[in-house]
Amino acid sequence: MSQTIRIAMVAGEASGDLLASLLIQSLKKRLPDARFFGIGGPKMQAVGFQALFPADKLAVRGYAEVLKHYREIAGIRSKLLSAMLSDPPHAFIGVDAPDFNLHLEKRLKARGIPAIHYVSPSIWAWRGGRIRGIAQSVSRMLALFPFEEEIYRRNNIPVSYVGHPLADVIPVEVNRAALREKLGIPVDQVVFALLPGSRQSELHYMAETFIETAKCLNQRFPAARFLVPLATRETRDMFELALYKLSAQGLPITRLFGHAQDAMAVADGVLVASGTATLEAALLKKPMVVAYRMSPWSWRLMRRMQYQPWIALPNILSACFVVPEFLQDDATPENLAQALGNLVEDQETSRRIAGIFTNLHEKLRLNSAERAAEAIMPYLTRTPS
Repeated sequence: MSQTIRIAMVAGEASGDLLASLLIQSLKKRLPDARFFGIGGPKMQAVGFQALFPADKLAVRGYAEVLKHYREIAGIRSKLLSAMLSDPPHAFIGVDAPDFNLHLEKRLKARGIPAIHYVSPSIWAWRGGRIRGIAQSVSRMLALFPFEEEIYRRNNIPVSYVGHPLADVIPVEVNRAALREKLGIPVDQVVFALLPGSRQSELHYMAETFIETAKCLNQRFPAARFLVPLATRETRDMFELALYKLSAQGLPITRLFGHAQDAMAVADGVLVASGTATLEAALLKKPMVVAYRMSPWSWRLMRRMQYQPWIALPNILSACFVVPEFLQDDATPENLAQALGNLVEDQETSRRIAGIFTNLHEKLRLNSAERAAEAIMPYLTRTPS
């Protein structure tokens, strides 16, 4: 009787949860009886993943925030590693979350368990010295962006460029009018989508700034509507508390439980915290303003180790400032509201940005989950030791 293929996976936040769920579906086409387990979110669980630990425990960002939760995170990692070493899976797939996953991958690879990392760490943006640790840790890197492949080949690390799953999921052209009708939004109403982040640590620094920005925009666009998609009950509660604290319950804000892509698709302009959501907004061809704040200590460390003049993925991938970025002390409500309001009113600039993002979409649209599954399959033929 053939042995059931067991694949351990870790994805620690909303973007990784989406990528991993698509990969699981592609692997299940080839291995319908395979079992997937580890750390994952609701999208992974919806396609049959067994979550041994809650994914939101890993959803922290910045040095100060990680240190605050270090003992709990390290405890989860230790328990998961022990479970995998005592009953080895056929392979381990770490989805993003490099600080957590590379530690696991190094130890699993040393024990002969294939360790595949899906989503390259941003070694091209900061902390490039990590490439040496990656070489020791991974059996194969699955890269989402074309320029990453050469970096790994140059360092003799097995790599497959697979494209970005979001470019496959998001249509090149979205029927905005139909989506507005579905959400009950008049076709001619000005709509702003506000995405203050998917992590509680991001809401801590961004929620009030985004609400104050909405107040400024509301003065300039009094008939406008604001859509705020929030990924979890915890982030929703934090945003509600910030609204109460700022006496902003009267703002025309609609909170959505998830549905970030729908919110951005119907919007005239998007205010977004740096991260994967900036790429989603680009693939939806939206004018956007990117903002980010973190603890002062984390910010000082990040600035010293940053290689590129941009932090937003649309700018990095275009190698120029396509969309405005406001970071730390520059991320004031006044700056954000003025920049986003100007973009929404400047139709010519919005069309130019949409053209750049359409070209980007075509480059990244490669049926990523299928390509990733094909790259992983050769590692699943071995018998765990």
